[in-house]
Amino acid sequence: MTSEADAAAVAVVIPVHNEQRLLPHCLRAVRRAAATVQVPVATIVVLDACSDDSRRRVPDWARALQIGARNVGVARATGFDLAAAELSHLDPRSVWYATTDADSVVPVDWLTAQLHHARTADLVAGTVAVRWREQRPAVRAEYERRHRRGAPGPHGHVHGANLGFRASRYHAVGGFAPLPADEDVDLVARLRRAGARTVWPEHPAVLTCDRSDNRVEGGFGGHLRDLADATPDCA
Repeated sequence: MTSEADAAAVAVVIPVHNEQRLLPHCLRAVRRAAATVQVPVATIVVLDACSDDSRRRVPDWARALQIGARNVGVARATGFDLAAAELSHLDPRSVWYATTDADSVVPVDWLTAQLHHARTADLVAGTVAVRWREQRPAVRAEYERRHRRGAPGPHGHVHGANLGFRASRYHAVGGFAPLPADEDVDLVARLRRAGARTVWPEHPAVLTCDRSDNRVEGGFGGHLRDLADATPDCA
């Protein structure tokens, strides 16, 4: 029987809403990360209410699903439902799920690191590094002040752009809830309440945007918008 320590396959789910410009960069990075692991990796792109050319940006090696929910929780859940169906021949304890965002770029060792942690953990909550291009310098300074590590212990941040979890644990708690934002925080909270062994690695971090035109209310983009609203130029 397969043990929990043995990863037999990986499924990566990426929710997308009108990301024709950034999606190709995301997918190229995911493919590079997938090439570094020794097990099959299925990449599932969930195109949610896209009105641009995002669908044409999905290459043949990735699966593309189109839905109209306009809800990131539903989009992530739909992707993992497909993964569960396609990998139903495997013990779900041996299947690893990972998720990132279409406006983010994962490092080449993203999946290698997750599978390393998966030998002793059920949930990997990683960090993000911000590609600063749009926000004011004062906003960047305030963000880095608030997120600066000053004490030992888990970093405690949850980012949908850098999450991984065991399939059996994910399905046991009901998967992603149909939330328009903070679906990642909600899932992590339920997994931890259910006893999922959790690690909070600071590296490798996923590179994400400081976009001001965030695609959902709330989430990381909303966090940056709130910081911008509360930060004077002289900060």
